[in-house]
Amino acid sequence: MPTETTRSGWRAAADALAERNAVLAGLYAEHGAPTIGPGPPPSERFAALANAITFQQLAGAAAAAIWARVQTAVGDPFTPEAVLAAGPEVLRSAGLSTAKATSMLDLADRSLDGTIDWARIQRLSDDEVVDHLTVVRGIGPWTAHMFLMFRLRRVDVWPTGDYGVRVGYARAFDLGGLPSERELAALGEPWAPYRSVVAWWCWRAADTAG
Repeated sequence: MPTETTRSGWRAAADALAERNAVLAGLYAEHGAPTIGPGPPPSERFAALANAITFQQLAGAAAAAIWARVQTAVGDPFTPEAVLAAGPEVLRSAGLSTAKATSMLDLADRSLDGTIDWARIQRLSDDEVVDHLTVVRGIGPWTAHMFLMFRLRRVDVWPTGDYGVRVGYARAFDLGGLPSERELAALGEPWAPYRSVVAWWCWRAADTAG
């Protein structure tokens, strides 16, 4: 059964990558091993994915403000039942777009009818998790990959659709241009089974490059 990566596990993965490649060794020296906190318990995974829906395609500060309003509007605990009781108008008044409100409501419906099984999802493979979550309206591979990496703490996630990863990889490896998603998929293959670590370094490289 897949397991969450521990702090020592992230360090061991980073050590292994640094031994394989000089560029990765340099990223390790500059940024260290990934610092990814503990994942939420099963009872809070619904709220964690609702949070991810809120943050889609928004800057961090703006998304955080909207998420705070959504939490207040829905109430505590943040459950599928509470989201459905709030309804689309309340979600939109908190700042969600119509598409995101629809997505969050669909997530709530599918959580209650058992389509999304929050207790079982930890036992699924990475590909199975992506398949499990992308049945929800408005949730694509990127959101599923972020959930895998930051909520389930999986060590071999490679979000080829993430712009920051593409930018960071191009800068770190001096590619001279952004790789396409397909190109990035191939470029990441040598770094399996630790591609989450490389993705994390790519974000740091994208943030710090002058």
